[in-house]
Amino acid sequence: MLDSSLSKTELAINSGTNEKTITNAFNSSKKEIVIDASSQHYEKLYTVINELVENNKDINLTLTIKLKGVAVDLDINESLIVISSLAAKRDALNHGLSSSVGKRVEKPLMITLCKIHSVSEENYVARLKSKAKKVKAPVDLDTDIDFEREIDFYLIDEGQNYRCEVKLMSKGNPESADAVIARGSKVFVANKLSDTNKKQLNSLGVQWVELRTDDGYKRFAKVLHNLNIPYQDFKGDIDKKLDEIFNDILV
Repeated sequence: MLDSSLSKTELAINSGTNEKTITNAFNSSKKEIVIDASSQHYEKLYTVINELVENNKDINLTLTIKLKGVAVDLDINESLIVISSLAAKRDALNHGLSSSVGKRVEKPLMITLCKIHSVSEENYVARLKSKAKKVKAPVDLDTDIDFEREIDFYLIDEGQNYRCEVKLMSKGNPESADAVIARGSKVFVANKLSDTNKKQLNSLGVQWVELRTDDGYKRFAKVLHNLNIPYQDFKGDIDKKLDEIFNDILV
């Protein structure tokens, strides 16, 4: 399971963790780092499972794996290790799905927030993914567009361009502030933020919006105010307004 010929992703998952966790812990994704960290994690996992089995003699578990007519029975120790690896694989898939969804909703979500607060189309721009090489930005930015990410969304005010980041993350995600630092974002929109996340963002001078709280979208007005982006406070039926916006931008 920990053969060095396996990919970094396979090694990490087989040890019961994932490559992203190792990269965050060691600030490196080099294969030798992943191999060493995976081995350490596997040894700790194996020790914990052995202690569990030794201290609970009444527990019995057999996992049978079948492939093309060949069956292998795993004892309780082996079964728990395989189950742990499957759980790590599931978490990796869930994380990848959330990341993909976050990138897909970035443009419509930010446009919706802008339209709710009557922000003029002159005050925001969304860059769409393209296979073309770098081209000149549609607004006066310091660098040309890098189309590696699916979408870059900017709020604009008289020559100032504020990059916005959307992340569908769970409460307490320790990577939130790091993501903003890496991309130089000025506005951070998430479904959930912990108190620690908010303190990190405040210390970075990053404007943030937490959507899952009651009327969380209304904090976007504070963001616009702080960035001197012209807007209007929303008053009315939010559900009706959203229907109007979705009919406009999602057709």
